[in-house]
Amino acid sequence: MKKKTTRIIFMAIIMVAMMSVMSISAFADGGNVAGAIEGTWKSASGQIKQVVNNVVFPIIDVILAVFFFAKLSMSYFDYRKSGHFEWAAPAILFACLVFTLTAPTYVWTIINI
Repeated sequence: MKKKTTRIIFMAIIMVAMMSVMSISAFADGGNVAGAIEGTWKSASGQIKQVVNNVVFPIIDVILAVFFFAKLSMSYFDYRKSGHFEWAAPAILFACLVFTLTAPTYVWTIINI
């Protein structure tokens, strides 16, 4: 039993030593953490903006367009069956689609990028 306990303690000491040897301390330039974060954000904000404009918004637009046309066709088939056309869901999806199509022109001024 003593041999097993000694072995566990020895392995724990080795693990702590390895962690301390392989870890690297990160310090902000002159202790200014806020400046380091702002500098990182300034360098990455252009890439974030480009990815969101070229990938995220088009994906959302396609999904909303598919839902809009599917709901519009379902509303038309319901109209043929019941004689009453339900405008609420297609109108909401259309408004969301217009909102996301025009969002890249003004969303970055709101966020201040």
